[in-house]
Amino acid sequence: MFFMMGITDGRKDFDFNQVITCDECGRYGRYQVYMTYMVLSLFFIPCFKWNRHYYVQTTCCNALYELDPEIGRRIARGEDVEILPPHLQRVNPQYGYGFENGSGNTIKRCSNCGYTTTEDFEFCPKCGRRL
Repeated sequence: MFFMMGITDGRKDFDFNQVITCDECGRYGRYQVYMTYMVLSLFFIPCFKWNRHYYVQTTCCNALYELDPEIGRRIARGEDVEILPPHLQRVNPQYGYGFENGSGNTIKRCSNCGYTTTEDFEFCPKCGRRL
């Protein structure tokens, strides 16, 4: 008798729409909410999830925030929730569009592959996604 089991990480995107004016870049955008977790699978069937974290990413500049777990659970249940600034904690201030390095040049970072550049590219030269 043998067992097929594994531990992997997962991500679940939620159908959540809230239009915002971004505090980081000043443009209009919306929040994309998702959850990351670790999962134990037996025979390729997910059995147990733990280490759940809820994140919010803006569509305008890809700023990434960690969401208050209680608000995240309410969104996961499908409740109508409004995300307020006290519910968010900035994860990586260098993530997303337009932060400056020490020389004053604006640096863009691809949200897909992590490629950084100081050039004024509209698309990532490494993976082709929009910056």
